[in-house]
Amino acid sequence: MTQPPEGPPPATNAAPVPLPAGTSGPDGAPAMATALEALREALAGTSLPLDVPGVEDLRTMRREMVEQLQDYVLPRLAQIEAPLLTVVGGSTGAGKSTLVNSLVGRKVSEPGVLRPTTRSPVLVHNPTDAEWFNAERILPGLARTGAATGDPAALQLVADDRVPEGLAILDAPDIDSVERANRTLAAELLAAADLWLFVTSAARYADQVPWGFLQSAAERSTAVAIVLDRTAPEAVAEISHHLARMLTARGLRDSPLFAVTEGVVGEDGVLPAEHVAEIRRWLEMLAADATARAAVVKQTLDGAVRSLSRRTHDVADAAAEQVTTARRLREDVDRAYDDAVARVDDASADGTLLRGEVLARWQEFVGTGELLRSLETHVGRLRDRLVGWVRGKPQQAERVTVAVESGLETLILEHAENAAERAEASWRSLTAGQHLLEDAGRDLGRASRDFRSRAERSVRDWQQGVLELVRHEGADKRSTARFLAFGVNGLSVALMVVVFASTAMIPTGAELGVAGGGALLGQKLLEAVFGDQAVRRLAEEAREDLRARVGELMDTERARFLEVLDGLAVDESAAERLRDATRRVDDLRFADKVPPAGHGRSLG
Repeated sequence: MTQPPEGPPPATNAAPVPLPAGTSGPDGAPAMATALEALREALAGTSLPLDVPGVEDLRTMRREMVEQLQDYVLPRLAQIEAPLLTVVGGSTGAGKSTLVNSLVGRKVSEPGVLRPTTRSPVLVHNPTDAEWFNAERILPGLARTGAATGDPAALQLVADDRVPEGLAILDAPDIDSVERANRTLAAELLAAADLWLFVTSAARYADQVPWGFLQSAAERSTAVAIVLDRTAPEAVAEISHHLARMLTARGLRDSPLFAVTEGVVGEDGVLPAEHVAEIRRWLEMLAADATARAAVVKQTLDGAVRSLSRRTHDVADAAAEQVTTARRLREDVDRAYDDAVARVDDASADGTLLRGEVLARWQEFVGTGELLRSLETHVGRLRDRLVGWVRGKPQQAERVTVAVESGLETLILEHAENAAERAEASWRSLTAGQHLLEDAGRDLGRASRDFRSRAERSVRDWQQGVLELVRHEGADKRSTARFLAFGVNGLSVALMVVVFASTAMIPTGAELGVAGGGALLGQKLLEAVFGDQAVRRLAEEAREDLRARVGELMDTERARFLEVLDGLAVDESAAERLRDATRRVDDLRFADKVPPAGHGRSLG
């Protein structure tokens, strides 16, 4: 067992540990405080909403870092001369409250008989130091109370002149409590400590949870003393030797190790004085030596700042991963719906729609048979003969319009459904996407329930637009025989047919098919009235209008996915803000060229 010193304990076995570099000069502390406040704001303003692998641990770490800055680092930096806060922490049943009571000499903290014990943490201090704690210098998120409560969000303050000036003792909840709120509070309190008085027992000293906390303390250069409590006198030497080896292996070789043997707890809730005399004497010497006390504070504070700076880079990397994942999810959706728009565009221009019902109704309108045969050999003399074929067929023109409407609606709906399925499948390939789909509150893998009706309305509006194009183009031709023969409806139907074959290779001669022939008939109908150049222009305008309407429909469907993603407000600048903030802290730390605090330094 590592014995405490006989005289006032130095905080280290080397040179005194400095404050974080950059705080030693007259303007250093304000500069560091400003930098750390900026770091706190950057951390607090960083969310990690996407459920990428490992993000839960990083969310917890980010929250703990913000709390440590608020609860300890910034308040302690502002009042470096405040009393040394010793937090007594440890496992369930280790005897923390009994130890606190025994160190004070009376019952100030109620030991838990039933587990888990939910109560307010207890902070015991000398009456002359009351102003340091009433003013919420530390743990500003905890309300102050003068009596024991069952509220873990309150801090019970107990003034007792048996606690030396310059020292305060805080009894924390169990670090391994079955109650999550107790575990969380215990971690917050330990993060706000200048010194850990970590309590374990002969039965629990090898448990994993306490060593996780102690490993964290070693990594942060937190000042730690270990109390092996409730140990049979004959087992003290053996267990202490084993525990000391474990401490050495984990970077805590110089941490003081005390043993408290089993004893009868009196009705006043305290052990016989001799059981804790060694710890009490050590704490009293530490409190009496301002230099040693300040060195402990500086060691823990510098370790905390170094740890915060290092871990900020991990949070920044996580924030950058959030941006990368969000971009991929967005790109997957855009790819699916952009492809849907392109496929509809292709299918509505390559002759695909000039099949089935549309082709049948169009053939009824323009006729097949002799007209088509004439088309094969007498294309040049077709225009005048077309008048006779289409005269008096308004009903057939309306049937073509209905068939076009149905065909277009089916085409658009099919590709909207395919796009939704593809986007959903892409999202399900990522953990973050899976969770977004589960939390969306609706089935994103299918087109919207009202999509068909919106598609129907959009197609009808497009057809009306085609009609208006023809009407406007024929404003000065309405009295001509050809215009009157075809009619606005007939010409608009012909224009639709031309649009549907605008990118198809329309063969002639022996290769002329039924669909290709039908498209060519439509083109000749329009040319008979408007001329070649006008027909090309009208077809392009109608096609652009259709493309825009399909794009709007798909964008509305796309927005269902993107609204879910945008609702997370993934900040693309968060990672750089975090890195800038921690660089500023590091610059101040190293400004004086002072080496960082030593790892695992001794308290005595």
